[in-house]
Amino acid sequence: MKHRLPPLAKTKRTHPGIPFFAAGILSLTGLLPAGETLRLNDKVPIATDSVAVDTLWTRDTLLGDWGGLRTAAKENGISWDLTHTSIYAGVFEGAARDKSFDWGHRFDVLGGVDTSSLGLWEGGSLRFHLESSYGEATGRAFSRSGGLWPVNSGLSTPLSSPEELVATSIYYTQSLGSRGSMLIGKINALDLLASDPFFGGWGRDRFANLAFTAPPSGVVPPVIMGAVFNYRLDPVTITFMVFDPNDWTDEYWPNGLFDEGVNLSLGATWSGEVAGRLTTLGVTGTYSTQEGVDLRDLLLPPGLTAGTREGSYNVALSGSHLFWESPDHAGKGLGLYFRAAIADGNPNPIESSIVGGIAAYGLCPNRPGDVFGVGYYRYNFSDDLAFAARPLFPIESETGVEVFYNLEVTPWFHLTADVQWIQPIRNDLPDSWVGGLRGVIDL
Repeated sequence: MKHRLPPLAKTKRTHPGIPFFAAGILSLTGLLPAGETLRLNDKVPIATDSVAVDTLWTRDTLLGDWGGLRTAAKENGISWDLTHTSIYAGVFEGAARDKSFDWGHRFDVLGGVDTSSLGLWEGGSLRFHLESSYGEATGRAFSRSGGLWPVNSGLSTPLSSPEELVATSIYYTQSLGSRGSMLIGKINALDLLASDPFFGGWGRDRFANLAFTAPPSGVVPPVIMGAVFNYRLDPVTITFMVFDPNDWTDEYWPNGLFDEGVNLSLGATWSGEVAGRLTTLGVTGTYSTQEGVDLRDLLLPPGLTAGTREGSYNVALSGSHLFWESPDHAGKGLGLYFRAAIADGNPNPIESSIVGGIAAYGLCPNRPGDVFGVGYYRYNFSDDLAFAARPLFPIESETGVEVFYNLEVTPWFHLTADVQWIQPIRNDLPDSWVGGLRGVIDL
């Protein structure tokens, strides 16, 4: 019997195959460096010769230092970031019968306790992420566009727990010298993408569609229970992961860990310069021993038992090239990013995918805090899945384009306009146009 934390949420184990994206998101490389503090939003240091003055318009958070409480807590090794996000979104045109726009909201607390500041050992910290989503739009985050991936991923997590406060990360991280780090425990995989310039962002800071915030791989669940090892062999970073194949969003203790199999992931990322510009190139392979339903038997009539297949994989090639580096964002500016992957196609419903685009930080003069992005994705799904679904509806690839502009109104308030075009997985449905506004307040 698994133990849970009732003060945080009513717990209910998520079935790993409903929806498909619960069965796996991005294969991860280039994780957050050891000792680096996770924040809910990147703060942009604005160059100035004058002495900084704490005003409502210049401070990083709406409530400032909380009367000195933040500073006192940091001196004792405790840090936190609180963010509230409001999203107003809907379908302009497409498959949805109801094209009205709805409100959705989410609340996040991301923080930690450092062992060195507590007078204990060096290089260790306990990290946590509490999150909750609520509002009318949360229940429509999956299906409004006719596409398979949620168009507003910020409203689709925490998975299976709407309007409940859930701890999606509770893990320990330890520095392994100047080059390596280890993470162990319950880890929200999206937290590991916090420092990525293009992917990640929790559906709040950059793109909204899950295809960009956490490109599904079929073999990495949204919340993992396991361990991650990161080691830098300049100019190459090696990442190794071992974790349970199921989603652990609503679980807090490792009882039953690896009962249904084990997932192993190995990746290498090279970082250097091409034509004098920052460039990365990485490859990641992930393999799962978990049994899955044979997709050819997915829609068998009642009374017939579907077969199973053991073993699933995803191999991804990713890269980036920075055309221009912003003086206000180290390692960021105007860049090109991509991720291409192949997978087994059964029991993994994905056969191949390509996701990429551009991201621009501080591109507009005198607006270093603004972020702009254009992304394209195409997912090719299993032929076996298409064969099983043929009596009901035709399945082909899903394609989408998303454009956003994140405007920094103040350092603590960001307003994002977002538009998406989606060609759904079902080719009998019309293309969809999705739009919305997103406001993010750092408290």
